[in-house]
Amino acid sequence: MFAPPALASDLRHGGKLLLTDGMTSVEGSSGGGLATWALIGGRATDAGIGGGAHSTLVRTGRFTLAGAGAKIGLLDRIELSYTRQIFDTRSAGAALGLGRGFKLGQHVFGAKVKLIGDAIYDQPWLPQIAVGVQHKRANKDELLRALGARKTAGTDLYISATKLQLDTGILIGGTARVTRANQFGLLGFGGDRNGDHSIQFEGSVGKLVTRKLLVGAELRTKPDNLGFAEEEDAFDVFAAYAIHRNVGLTAGYADLGSIATFAKQRGLYLSLQGAF
Repeated sequence: MFAPPALASDLRHGGKLLLTDGMTSVEGSSGGGLATWALIGGRATDAGIGGGAHSTLVRTGRFTLAGAGAKIGLLDRIELSYTRQIFDTRSAGAALGLGRGFKLGQHVFGAKVKLIGDAIYDQPWLPQIAVGVQHKRANKDELLRALGARKTAGTDLYISATKLQLDTGILIGGTARVTRANQFGLLGFGGDRNGDHSIQFEGSVGKLVTRKLLVGAELRTKPDNLGFAEEEDAFDVFAAYAIHRNVGLTAGYADLGSIATFAKQRGLYLSLQGAF
């Protein structure tokens, strides 16, 4: 059984219990690695303003995704986030005729609002529920349109629910996202196969092994809009460790499926987060 941490010592600095502000998802909001959670970033409770910064690296057999950004949490009610992503095609760029080490990128601007519930306290059956928006702007306009993308900018809408039971240490989360992003938006939005928005799912389950260590797994479905390359759902397993009350490290193994005709893109990811 997971024993709840001593509230007095953990609430002294920043307000929230360790790990209960979430880690940082691939798009920069509070979440796991692939999935967005309903948690609000920053260590502050509803009595203050918190925030943080992160750096993330995902390396598969053919590609590397690097991201860095920041987020701010206002009164544990509103989260604002920004992430800059760089997608390095490495040797795959040469095989695709783009040149070895060809890079794509995008900006991700996010906002999230907590509606009802609390991820930890209040009724044990009522999760924390939040709604959010992410506006993404990819570069390489001419290339993405040549690949079949309808747009190089797009906006995702989502609703997320997250609950952590302190007596068992079990975390469960789910997110429904309305999107038409190709490979999270890095390959544009909509395509020659399908140009419409669709509803996709993100699910998370985790276990607090100790008050400083959370292990878990995630599933994220993705649209398949581009005719030149099949896009598959993504999975990961992760471990998040609170090195310090203000510093956390997440390590995991992700299976991103097929990317730009290259199948079985699997590999490690690391994310370092500082929060206040």
